[in-house]
Amino acid sequence: MRFVLNQARALAGLAFAGRFRALAVLLIIFVLFNTLVRVGLAAFNGDLSLFVPWKILPALAIGIAFDVTVATCFLAPLAILIGLLRTRGTVLIWALGIVLLPLIAVMVFVGAAEFTFWNEFASRFNFIAVDYLIYTSEVIGNIRESYNLPLLLSTVGALTLAVWTLAMWRVRPMLRRPLAPWQTTLVVIALWMAAPVIAIGVAEARHKEFSDHPQLNELAGNGYFDFWHAFWYNEIDYERFYNTIPRQRAVRELALELSGHRDDITITQRPNEREIVADGPRKPLNVVLVSIESFSAEFMQVFGNRRGLTPNIDKLAREGMLFARMYATGTRTVRGLEALTLSVPPTPGHSIVKRPHNDHLFTVGEILKGHGYEPLYLYGGYSYFDNMREFFSGNGYTVIDRSALKPGEIHFENVWGVADEDLFALTLRELDQRHAAGTRFFAHVMTTSNHRPFTYPEGRIDIPSRTGRDGGVKYTDWAIGQFIERARGKPWFDDTVFVFVADHTHKGRGRQELPIENYHIPCIIYAPAHVAPRRVDTIASQMDVAPTLLGLLNVSYRSRFFGHDILREGQNHQRALMANYQTVGYYESGRMVELKPNARFRVVDSTSGRELPMDELSRHLLDEAISYYQLASEAFRLRDLNSGEGGGVKGRQP
Repeated sequence: MRFVLNQARALAGLAFAGRFRALAVLLIIFVLFNTLVRVGLAAFNGDLSLFVPWKILPALAIGIAFDVTVATCFLAPLAILIGLLRTRGTVLIWALGIVLLPLIAVMVFVGAAEFTFWNEFASRFNFIAVDYLIYTSEVIGNIRESYNLPLLLSTVGALTLAVWTLAMWRVRPMLRRPLAPWQTTLVVIALWMAAPVIAIGVAEARHKEFSDHPQLNELAGNGYFDFWHAFWYNEIDYERFYNTIPRQRAVRELALELSGHRDDITITQRPNEREIVADGPRKPLNVVLVSIESFSAEFMQVFGNRRGLTPNIDKLAREGMLFARMYATGTRTVRGLEALTLSVPPTPGHSIVKRPHNDHLFTVGEILKGHGYEPLYLYGGYSYFDNMREFFSGNGYTVIDRSALKPGEIHFENVWGVADEDLFALTLRELDQRHAAGTRFFAHVMTTSNHRPFTYPEGRIDIPSRTGRDGGVKYTDWAIGQFIERARGKPWFDDTVFVFVADHTHKGRGRQELPIENYHIPCIIYAPAHVAPRRVDTIASQMDVAPTLLGLLNVSYRSRFFGHDILREGQNHQRALMANYQTVGYYESGRMVELKPNARFRVVDSTSGRELPMDELSRHLLDEAISYYQLASEAFRLRDLNSGEGGGVKGRQP
């Protein structure tokens, strides 16, 4: 062991000898800068408990290890430059200075970007950041409208020059040192070429998960490394990376889950496929499902908010059926769309909305289309974003977005889309056309206004545009109130069921990996002529909305959904499924099962986050959680989520 340490010291001394000592200075600057970013993110989090020594010091130490790993990738080419440019020191100084300036600019810019990303997602870079490279116009537009871009860029520029000046002042004397012999130089270059390969080979993303506190684990990461990792691993094979159980056991667990644990069920190899028989004659009602951008339950008065942000939605909650313990499946719009449309768990990696081979799936639109409805998807932005157009059109929906509006019909727009009032005006126009043609409609409407930069037409509410989240929430509420009032005067209103549900909440921060309160969303079914006011306190998942809606319409069908009717099976077995990037979870009986890559898992108390012993209840919940995710992942991989003959909607025309 002593021999190995001595050899390591000798190699380190050689790698930083002579002119190459300049690389040690650059390494220290890189590590110090990223450590300051790490501390800044912790301070930005606003949780002073993170700064106790036994929490912050391990995070900083692990973070420095990741920083050194990333630094080797930048320093290796600089080592080649220093070694091969065997000329007078002045020429080398100028050459290195020219190369260093853009590299330091990238370092400072990435640091600033990490703060904006952390503000939005409470995370270091992940596959969302990778996605954003695809939609640069929306992302850059959002940054331009949300932040003072001239101030931000000028600050980045000034800090870049300051760090560059410091770096050049420190390395200049070292670059004037005598040249080493060619043999020594080539050995040093070889060492630096090998360093990134060895460092990246040793480093793993799981090394940063040293504690039970998710924010500490995120702080221990490195933005460059996490981005690279997300780029390569944003599609995750559940069976390869996550905990599994024997398939027959999983099949039985899921069959019992979806049957409400009845004893008289027949267990088949496709447990999510089952016959749904309505209690009475089908109700031929139109459906308008509005998924509301970033709308947490905590915004509403009915859930204790006293700021008066949602008078219209609170009124709908009092007059309709309020599902008071509904939980989102994820933290992004595409996760909400996936759950509401396909009724599937949030399997690891990308939402199915963004995956290849996601057409001709078994959707709520497919079922209603088989009963004479026209499925519509209406979006206030351009539907190419997040692959929405391809997903919905590939699954039989008519896709209508902001391009259907003429300039004179738009009162306000930002980079994400037109103001919600204009989206709802477009929706009313399209629904009027379907009603006039005698076509029943199922319209899924996706709003955009409650999204940073929180801009909207002036004069609508008493909070000025661009002043923060409260304004976005209150304007969205105002637009929904106007939409319902205008719809009330339509001839199709009394024969329409409205569903208002959030796509996800507005925050991801929490002391736990999957903080249950940060997934709590409202869900309201409103149809004054058909649905009596009621509060439902059953714990439910976003993927249960479609089966519950079909149950209210008394639609019989052969289901492939993984969700269940909250008003029937849901009362017998209350649970919710949710995910945060690579961690997928299962919430039941006050416990949260967390499933992670490398077959890791935990069962924690959903309130305190304290890890619980693997008693009989925890083992049972673990099996249930694995069954959902294992079989849902398998079903998509084997195309068992497809529609067609298995969909069971043929022969059920009105």
